[in-house]
Amino acid sequence: MGLKLIKLTKEYETQLGEMIDEWKADQKANRTNGSPWVIFKNDYHDFDDYLARLETKTESEGRVPDSVFFLLDEERNRLLGAVNIRHYLNESLLRDGGHIGDGIRPSERRKGYATEMIRLALIECRKLGIRKVLMVCDKDNIASAKSILRNGGVLENEIVDPDGETEQRYWITL
Repeated sequence: MGLKLIKLTKEYETQLGEMIDEWKADQKANRTNGSPWVIFKNDYHDFDDYLARLETKTESEGRVPDSVFFLLDEERNRLLGAVNIRHYLNESLLRDGGHIGDGIRPSERRKGYATEMIRLALIECRKLGIRKVLMVCDKDNIASAKSILRNGGVLENEIVDPDGETEQRYWITL
């Protein structure tokens, strides 16, 4: 199976739409979360604008520079998920966001793709000079915790967010 992280280009406009539509339908039906949030923040129907605003280039309004990659199954030419890598942490990200936000589209979950996507994202983190990566997930998100642990995550602590949800904070040393 050929999996790789890619930067989004016009070539993948249709695949992006299919993935986002599937994800949004699942969110509505099952009330699942939309992580990484960054791929949902803009309307993909105006693809050029979506692409231009996908990544944060400079720090502003509490956001730090980031890179967004999509997990591509080369054999099926299908986008399986996305990962958002924050280049450094501010106070908010240190508390409850972390360096990496990731997600796999609903129809492709529980197949090991998240573990592989995180592994590939950690390679990108090394390229950015990040030596210690923080990943955060809801305590009840067992699948995410397993993917983080399989990539060397060490649980530092649990915190309760402003919504009353318990989040687990894991560090991965590169």
